[in-house]
Amino acid sequence: MRRPPFAPGTFTWALGIEDTCVYPPDGRTPLDEHVLTDHHLNWRDDLRHSAQFGASAIRYGMSWPLVHVGPGEFDWAHLDEVVDFAVDDLGLDLVADLVHYGTPTWLTQSFADPAFPAALTDFAGALAARYVGRIRGYTPVNEPLTTASFSGLRGVWPPHRTGWDGWVSVAVPIAQATSQAIAAIRLADPHAVVVHVEASTLVSAGEPEHACEAELLERVGWLPTDLLLGRVSTAHPMHAWLLQHGASVETLQQLETAPPAPDVVGVNYYPDLTPRRLRQAGSRVVQVAYDGGAEGLAAVLRGFSRRYGLPLAVTETSVEGDDATRSEWLRCAVATVHDLAQEVDLRGFTWWPLLDFVDWSYASGGANVEEFAVEMLDDRGQVSVGFAPPLGHPDDGRTPFLRRMGLLRLHEQSDGSLARVRTTAADAFAEASAAPVIILGAAATR
Repeated sequence: MRRPPFAPGTFTWALGIEDTCVYPPDGRTPLDEHVLTDHHLNWRDDLRHSAQFGASAIRYGMSWPLVHVGPGEFDWAHLDEVVDFAVDDLGLDLVADLVHYGTPTWLTQSFADPAFPAALTDFAGALAARYVGRIRGYTPVNEPLTTASFSGLRGVWPPHRTGWDGWVSVAVPIAQATSQAIAAIRLADPHAVVVHVEASTLVSAGEPEHACEAELLERVGWLPTDLLLGRVSTAHPMHAWLLQHGASVETLQQLETAPPAPDVVGVNYYPDLTPRRLRQAGSRVVQVAYDGGAEGLAAVLRGFSRRYGLPLAVTETSVEGDDATRSEWLRCAVATVHDLAQEVDLRGFTWWPLLDFVDWSYASGGANVEEFAVEMLDDRGQVSVGFAPPLGHPDDGRTPFLRRMGLLRLHEQSDGSLARVRTTAADAFAEASAAPVIILGAAATR
């Protein structure tokens, strides 16, 4: 029997299908990438492509808002089909992505709802029990840091809170829920592999006066994982800050008690999106994204390894651009992984996404929802710093919103459907996944 994904002595080549699934309780426009990319219609072909390109595992969204239809009530019909096809027919390992930015609509306050931790725990336990031994990998909450930014700091997604008080009101319950969900998964399936997936933070001060804010953002970047691992004692540099912004002493003490250790820490890094410099833009200090390349990838992997000492995997990386740009970054990232795998306990590489996806601004009427600014040329040819303008309006279809980051390129047809076209980056992934990886002085098994 093949060993589970990211097991010791193995190196897992994985793909991911963008699966953001946000259904606002107040009836605002949902953001369901499985629907927006037509994956809900083409899921069998998309999974076939994953296997054909050389992946042995796929990070796959469980669409929690749609499956957990009420307290204690689940609709497993579609997931049953997916698991049967992916696992039994294709031989893929699924790494179940339980929460990708959205909660069931009956949690009216989303991540800040008092019932959220128990609801996720129920879902995690029920899912692991239903698919015990068949789904072998689990990510309870994808990118707690990004979730807290969009849902708590900037009010883009439910519960639409803002400011650092809002951030804490989302981030702390996520740590509680993740901890309880891990326990429920392991109770149902003691052999399950838990992959804690987090966005990496790589921020620097553009000017000396921005150093304090850069330090705060760096500390905030570590905070969700520190909370999960029970590291936020009274001696932690962010303990008082958390209390100042609404966390309770009791909750922080509970998180310190018998914290779970995930089997693998998944690190997400995008070379042109993750690295940020703080810059002055009028009266505001903004994060300006820049291309940090392979050096940035190596830096964040070393940082996670030093801080936590746990096995790592690259759980998301890609770059936006034409086929050549994507292929070049894939080869560059893979070369970096080969080098780092001999230095740190690195167990896998994931290209995310398998197929182009629809920009999140689509569900916001075209308004830019990102937290970072970019450098742009103004009408006079001068470089200015600002937030990217709207990509378009949903009435114009999905084409203006397609993010060109996949191994499969999406093309909007005259009937509005999205065709899949293989890119040269898919060939580069297939080539990379067929080559052996040396991990800490030994050849890894697949």
